[in-house]
Amino acid sequence: MPESKPRKKTAAAEKTASVSQAYKPNAVWFKPVMFGLMILGLLWIITFYISEGALPVRDWGSWNIVAGFGIAIAGFLMTTRWRS
Repeated sequence: MPESKPRKKTAAAEKTASVSQAYKPNAVWFKPVMFGLMILGLLWIITFYISEGALPVRDWGSWNIVAGFGIAIAGFLMTTRWRS
């Protein structure tokens, strides 16, 4: 029994397939939030050290360092999804 030949894709079908997988840049808010989180985390840690533990949250004690690094790391993790 003879085998049928596969159909060739038309130019329109190839263009439609490539558009769905096209490069899409990030939303406008992405970069400011990313850099904002990194700066906020840094400022959180600096504030903790300058105020000798009185700020930003006195009851947290040394956990303020973890909070500052957590905020900064969230910003750094956003860089893995950054498309310009």
